[in-house]
Amino acid sequence: MRRIFQRDRHGEPSSVPDDLWQRCPRCRQLNYVKELERQLKVCPKCGHHLRLRARERLTMLLDAGTFVEEHEAIRSADPLGFVSAGQRYQDRLAESRAETDLPEAAICGRGTLEDRPVRLAVCDFAFLGASMGSAVGEKITRCAERSAADKRPLLLVSASGGARMHEGIYSLMQMAKTVAAVQRLGAAGVPYLSLLTDPTTGGVTASFAALGDVILAEPGALIGFAGPRVIEQITKQKLPAGAQSAEFLLQHGMIDRVVPRAELRPLLGRLLRLYAAGRRAALGPPADCRQEALAIRSNGARLP
Repeated sequence: MRRIFQRDRHGEPSSVPDDLWQRCPRCRQLNYVKELERQLKVCPKCGHHLRLRARERLTMLLDAGTFVEEHEAIRSADPLGFVSAGQRYQDRLAESRAETDLPEAAICGRGTLEDRPVRLAVCDFAFLGASMGSAVGEKITRCAERSAADKRPLLLVSASGGARMHEGIYSLMQMAKTVAAVQRLGAAGVPYLSLLTDPTTGGVTASFAALGDVILAEPGALIGFAGPRVIEQITKQKLPAGAQSAEFLLQHGMIDRVVPRAELRPLLGRLLRLYAAGRRAALGPPADCRQEALAIRSNGARLP
């Protein structure tokens, strides 16, 4: 095991065992990994929400032992024979699969959350920046279609660098495809909850991530379409501080609530119960309970 007490010129440990300690990227606090996991990977010093892997997110949200994976056989193809810097796209995919132990950048399936049935798809930024290629778009689309058919509420947990350039127009087409699937889900009267995590950008933000009946975000999450530097170059204007943070977007009406990670599971459970109760009362689509569901906004209102 590497030594931890060797100091650099700033007085900080110069080498840290990957399996014992993890440094907070915001405050530089050195946290014991097991304690950090107990805190759901939220820094105990500054409250920074570190990124979660997809399977960690599933464990955090769903009731133990209830997850059943769906569409696991879907894989990205290489329609363009894409090569960048001398490396083939297929080789990049193989590397990402080996490094993450995932077949693609999103995991889909069904389970229960506080005893309420839910279908969900969770993006994993460690897999090519959770970029949306044809496989990710197909998975999201099939999740929405299955939920429209069996009336199981849909939860999409987004984290993405945007469209996957390796697939060109095939990747961009996923924006329209996922939006159409979500629209059909709404027409079927099935609730769709969207959770935005750090970072959610590009074509994912511009498509299914921004279309939830209720849109939640984790504190400090970077959310936007293009990066700040690109926007400033095009508009010739300096963006306000924190213009693409979850908190800024909440103030300007793009999302409904910023929710600390420890509160996500109970809040989502309450939303699912509310929609179920509204559906039973109306004996039809739960559109009438949408305004009541939006009481979760940060205006001090509380759900019953």
